[in-house]
Amino acid sequence: MAPEGEDEEMKTFKDLGLCEQLAEACDTLGWKNPSKIQAEAIPHALEGKDLIGLAQTGSGKTGAFALPILNALIEAPQAFFACVLLPTRELAIQIAELFEALGSGVGVKCAVLVGGVDIMQQSINLAKRPHIIVKKLQRACLRNPVKIEAASKYSTVDTLKQQYRFVPAKYKDCYLVFILSEMSGSTSMVFIRTCEATRLLALLLRNLGLRAIPISGQMSQAKRLGALNKFKAGECNILLCTDVASRGLDIPSVDMVINYDIPTNSKDYIHRVGRTARAGRSGVAISLVNQYELEWYIQIEKLIGKKLPEFPAQEEEVLILLERVTEARRISVTKLKESGGRHKRRGAEDDGEEIDKYVSNKKGGGGRGRGGRGGGEGRSKKARHE
Repeated sequence: MAPEGEDEEMKTFKDLGLCEQLAEACDTLGWKNPSKIQAEAIPHALEGKDLIGLAQTGSGKTGAFALPILNALIEAPQAFFACVLLPTRELAIQIAELFEALGSGVGVKCAVLVGGVDIMQQSINLAKRPHIIVKKLQRACLRNPVKIEAASKYSTVDTLKQQYRFVPAKYKDCYLVFILSEMSGSTSMVFIRTCEATRLLALLLRNLGLRAIPISGQMSQAKRLGALNKFKAGECNILLCTDVASRGLDIPSVDMVINYDIPTNSKDYIHRVGRTARAGRSGVAISLVNQYELEWYIQIEKLIGKKLPEFPAQEEEVLILLERVTEARRISVTKLKESGGRHKRRGAEDDGEEIDKYVSNKKGGGGRGRGGRGGGEGRSKKARHE
């Protein structure tokens, strides 16, 4: 999450009033100059004012509030100095890691409080009297907040290349495999509407030799973090996810986002595609729009204020994959049915164990180019939400 250095005067972090230790920590992390939201928000925060910050995804909002907190902590160190509230467990863990990285030179300690994790261990962490507590959002209280708006509307960054493709619902699997195979050397996040569909498509892609792993709300916290870590480490280069992963997560070097299912809330599109093209880097976002999703897609174009170009592909070339993807889907559906009779959540856990085995056995394998492709006949009724 290196800041973009958008400020015309190219201020340094020290110019904003931060102490020497934090300025050096920013430099160590590769943050050379403050981004626009940081340059405008940090001086107000150092004065002790409440803030509301609005900015594009990947623009440095975390640093805008974390640095002033750490600066105040260094001036008056004490336990339980700050509590940071986040909307998701994964984001809470990520923010805690950033606090510790920025405060490593002064020994900052954080405790993360989230559901789905051993409560005894969290109690032990609290007993160690951390400086900062990071937890999942409940309620927040503000007193006369200052509103810092670095983005005047819902928008995407200029370094993001956005495209769409109208596809028949029954061929959507084919187009997904086609795109992932064409971009086989890239890291990709594929957003899907339902938890069950993430599991099905992960199995389908793995049956075609692609290194895919799912993450969804049906998985335990440990499984979700495990999948996320495998993706970050490069053991898998395709992450199939529901919107649990669309907000705030800063995963380095995500090259491409694919909207397999178009979000029903157009603002969710902004959060999804914001997982790539972060902090000045380039990225690609491709939306697969079927005949039932056209109205939602039109709302997205209205929100971002632009007409998107079409993703170029010859349908005849894509449908060469139909037979192989159809067979891969049949095998995947059979595997899911074989785990039937168990509670839905238990099924997700069992599939998570299967994914772990797959990743450990592949060791950098996976389909490359056209050899990793097959063809598909659309989603099953269970996975389809259209």
